[in-house]
Amino acid sequence: MTTDSPLYWWSATDLARGIRTREISAEEVMRAHLDRIAETNEKIGAIVSMIPEPEALAAAREADHAVARGDEVGFLHGLPTAVKDLMDVAGLPTRHGSAVYADAPPATRDALMVRRIREAGAIIIGKTNTPEAGLGTLTFNPLHGVCRNPFDTSRHAGGSSGGAAAALAAGMLPIADGSDSGGSLRYPAAFCNVVGVRPTPGRVASGRPDNGWTAHGVLGPMARSSLDAALGLAAMSGADRDAPISIPEDPGRFLDVVAAPPSHVRIGWSATADGVPISAEVSAVHATARATLAAAGYPIIDLEPELADAEEAWETIEMFNFFAFGREDAARHPDRMRPDLVRNIRQGERLTAGQLADALRKRTEIFRRTERLFEQIDVLIAPATPVVAPPAEVEWVDRVGDVEYDRYFRWQMLANRFTVTAHPVVVTPGGFSGELPVGLQVVGRHRGEFDLLCATAGIESVLGCAGPAGRHPLEFASSNRPDPGAC
Repeated sequence: MTTDSPLYWWSATDLARGIRTREISAEEVMRAHLDRIAETNEKIGAIVSMIPEPEALAAAREADHAVARGDEVGFLHGLPTAVKDLMDVAGLPTRHGSAVYADAPPATRDALMVRRIREAGAIIIGKTNTPEAGLGTLTFNPLHGVCRNPFDTSRHAGGSSGGAAAALAAGMLPIADGSDSGGSLRYPAAFCNVVGVRPTPGRVASGRPDNGWTAHGVLGPMARSSLDAALGLAAMSGADRDAPISIPEDPGRFLDVVAAPPSHVRIGWSATADGVPISAEVSAVHATARATLAAAGYPIIDLEPELADAEEAWETIEMFNFFAFGREDAARHPDRMRPDLVRNIRQGERLTAGQLADALRKRTEIFRRTERLFEQIDVLIAPATPVVAPPAEVEWVDRVGDVEYDRYFRWQMLANRFTVTAHPVVVTPGGFSGELPVGLQVVGRHRGEFDLLCATAGIESVLGCAGPAGRHPLEFASSNRPDPGAC
């Protein structure tokens, strides 16, 4: 990043390094981002609550004092961030995008993941927008409205981590977090030209109170490049005694992620993730990205993984989880909840033991056959979304081509199918259709996040669509855009 760029466009890696070396101050970084939020958030709706500005600036000044004293500091030291409004942050309310929690008091303690990013030195300044209970891959709710896309504010930013993706894309935050069971990190990353990491289950320890053994929903970092996302993953990862499937590996390894050269990464190329309908706009950008990567020297083979049977398993497990999480609220306040959410909870309630057993067995089968694919490839690439960011008025995409969808989650199957594999996925910018971003979904070996992030960092260096070299929104206007498809 050139030093004449505004601080809010610097990478998280460069900001953290600059603060540690005293090239820049944490207070300067904080002021730049607070000013950017004040300038842009009303147009976007990405950040839904904040700590008072004097408190944020005081925390930044203390971060500078720590550096001046020579204290040992974390690798996110002094970076402002905001947490998805499904996670508790001490001193801020957790509203879940729901009328049921509209009057929630401030939380009294941090969630496990929040504690970890604080320990790494991040300064939490607020909460990011999310749909009610994280429902779906578009962000809108009765409390905060629609989270809009910084590349075109008439479009959605995606969801359910839409606030995080939009804040990153608009320069409000240098690094963020999200969660994902059916594309909630991946769809907004693709729509907003940022990077989202759905890690192997257990890589980021979860303190969830209901089912600590689930491999379905995970937490992960979001950023504007894979190198910055690796920084976030290093902060979030590691074993914890309250998280029974957490992975006991040193998270500091992710600080050593570097771009892998093309010759070291064998790519399996999937055009449809086993038959998911894809729009012409997305297919065209996907094909161009493939040609660019092949010309750069990546070995690429066409490969369609066997995934169509994952959909029923995903739906069964997802609906069961909604029942486990939401049954008490649905019993007390069904009239204050989104109808789709109540419908999910009721569907989960009706599931039989046989249906759940079949879904878990199918998930195991799909994991094993997906892992075998990596005997011949290093990463599998598929489209990240079937369409470009949809209009802000819609609640879900109900048609792709000739295929109609009757439920909000049917158009999420590009993500849902890979959720069932339990393999790590990085969504990274792949190009543009006109002014709208298109993402690539890059799947790696089980527990292979280090190699996967090295691969996506290399892909980003070739495609030139992510990070400092990528395209930023031009103040949310449609004029003066670069040529269609350019990054």
